[in-house]
Amino acid sequence: TIRLDRENISSIGKLRSLGEIHSLYLQQNQIKKIENLDCFPNLRFLCLAGNLIQRVENLQPLPHLCALDLSHNQIQVLDTEELPRSLRILDLTGNECTLQHGYRELVVAALPHLLQLDAEPIHGNTGEEEEGGGSSSSEEEDEELLPEPSIPFTVDRDFFVDLHRELARRSQRRRRESLEEHQARLEELRERRDLLLGPGWE
Repeated sequence: TIRLDRENISSIGKLRSLGEIHSLYLQQNQIKKIENLDCFPNLRFLCLAGNLIQRVENLQPLPHLCALDLSHNQIQVLDTEELPRSLRILDLTGNECTLQHGYRELVVAALPHLLQLDAEPIHGNTGEEEEGGGSSSSEEEDEELLPEPSIPFTVDRDFFVDLHRELARRSQRRRRESLEEHQARLEELRERRDLLLGPGWE
């Protein structure tokens, strides 16, 4: 996780590839353009709230992005083709683009996996497979790990942190259950070995 919020940053510079970074916080800065994010190929959470951004762009190099906060910027017209189709949570509140006719329907139609838009749940989206190809096992695992929000996420509640904690908690539970199953199998093998090699067997 990288936290650079409230640092008076005016632009996103070009960085070396940082594949291990999954969460990036850049809210409350002076950033005018979304750029140079291809150095974070595994980014899942991106917060750019409270900046000076006028266009949604250059997000396609982020195929795993599932939560994006662009609230309270200066986006007047939204080009939905610039939004990664992997998004589950999107916040554009406080932007003029939300006043476009048919805005919500347009966004929902463009993002088949979206669960929440502007702190309001999306009803009907089930994260179905895209035409022409099935979901990979990693995508299915993401679907299972990602909880459907039960309460509205907001920047003030630091919703990226809340969601990441929930993902981590579920992942830990899965690992714990797997370990318990492994230990049970080992114990069963030990019992069989004792039966085979015990007194009177030979």
